[in-house]
Amino acid sequence: MPPGQIVNHGFPVLHAGTLPLGLTEKSWTVSVHGQVENPFTADLPRLRAFPQREEVVDIHCVTSWTKLGTRWQGVPFRSLSEFAKPLEDARFVVMECEQGFTTSLPLTVLLEEDVLLAHTYEGAPLPAEHGGPVRMLVPRRYFYKSAKWVRGLKFVHDDEPGFWELRGYSNLADPWRETRYDVDDIRAIRTMRKAQLFQPIDQGHTAQR
Repeated sequence: MPPGQIVNHGFPVLHAGTLPLGLTEKSWTVSVHGQVENPFTADLPRLRAFPQREEVVDIHCVTSWTKLGTRWQGVPFRSLSEFAKPLEDARFVVMECEQGFTTSLPLTVLLEEDVLLAHTYEGAPLPAEHGGPVRMLVPRRYFYKSAKWVRGLKFVHDDEPGFWELRGYSNLADPWRETRYDVDDIRAIRTMRKAQLFQPIDQGHTAQR
């Protein structure tokens, strides 16, 4: 267990804003673009045509819960990256999601073997409240880096911190180093959370973790 975590036998649903219920398996696509030689767009059947992989992993939320032994299926990010052929200057990937949410990670992190674009959870299609039809799964980072409702993967040279990172969460998000926040003053953390995290999002924009 990473430091500061508590086992949760349920699966809490945490997000800001509303669920994008209009996003379905038939309407979903993902665009792989930016600094790549071979940009492309995939719908769910095309995504399923890529090599598939099952991962059983623990997931760790920045709010201190951990769920052990979760079972996911999807496409290794590594397979999509190999198909897209990143240019030499590509160092980060911005995960673009429905309703304007983004987060990012170094390309080297996303190339780890257990990182998936996941469409199946515990043997069933991934439900909307947990990011379905497709979400990122990055189990070695806090779960807000496993972006829900992913619609784009933009390869870039310069990092672009996303919704939660701009509101004080760590851009590293490493559970084992307990890098939760970019501020150390607990009073600042509490003020930030009260003022920002659970307020309605303007213009229907949704963010998740």
